[in-house]
Amino acid sequence: MEVKRRTIRSLVAKLSSVSEHTRSEALCELRLITKHDAESRPIIADAGAIPYLAETLYSVSHAAQDDAAATLLNLSISSRNSLISTRGLLDAISHALRNHRSGTSAAAVQASAATLHSLLVVDEYRPIVGSKRDIIYSLLDIIKSNNSPPRSIKDALKALFGIALYPLNRSSMIELGAAPALFSLVVKDGRVGIVEDATAVIAQVAGCEESEEAFRKVSGVGLLIDLLDPSTGSSLRTKENAVSALLNMGRCGGERALMEVRDMGVGVVDGIADVAEGGGAKGKSKAIALLKMIDGGNGSIVSLRESRFDCLLNQSS
Repeated sequence: MEVKRRTIRSLVAKLSSVSEHTRSEALCELRLITKHDAESRPIIADAGAIPYLAETLYSVSHAAQDDAAATLLNLSISSRNSLISTRGLLDAISHALRNHRSGTSAAAVQASAATLHSLLVVDEYRPIVGSKRDIIYSLLDIIKSNNSPPRSIKDALKALFGIALYPLNRSSMIELGAAPALFSLVVKDGRVGIVEDATAVIAQVAGCEESEEAFRKVSGVGLLIDLLDPSTGSSLRTKENAVSALLNMGRCGGERALMEVRDMGVGVVDGIADVAEGGGAKGKSKAIALLKMIDGGNGSIVSLRESRFDCLLNQSS
């Protein structure tokens, strides 16, 4: 172990070398060590590598960016506190994301977004990351760009999902244009995995008062309703996310939002019932709650439809 510590300290010291070749070799080796040796990750973090890795994200060298971003991602698996407490780390990640159109390599963009997603596993870090509006803006810009690789979009969506898990971040996301960016992705991108991830973020963002107006401007409720229509062929996960979004909006978006969900939801109660009967435990519970919200306690669904709804409405959500 002591030999390992000395080796790591030597490599980290080389990160400050005036020789670009020496720095590049050290970066490459640290990337490999953090990938294959989990035991070494906290040692590398404790040796002071993180500030150098963060600084390297500003490099014009794509190879250096790739190695630094990948190493930070590997370190985030077991040294999250060391990363989040390093001054300037989030600013460096923001820089890498902000320059996704030119300047930052696609691999570095993806690793940087994935590092955020890893950090956002910790509840206490969500308000910290969410306070960085430039990070949210850059992640949204990635999913809006027609030139973003699918991997970059998926990693950005996962990071946005983690940010949206903290309720107070949702209004900032709405203010920065999350609704049009996310719904545009759902409409234009036919890849199932991306639609599923986008609707997962939409479901979280819907849980704030500001969602009502933002969703209305992009016909969001109508698009979510369409996803529940059996003829659209949406995956079960997408339908579960649509149900969750409509439920959150009905609960948090005010009376106008509630009425819109009720009025439009009546047309797809069959799709909602499919989730209530075939979804996962959370999906079933939310679908039953949404059916009850649409029904409004007056039995309108049962009177218009089959006895299956009577059974579902009597279940506990």
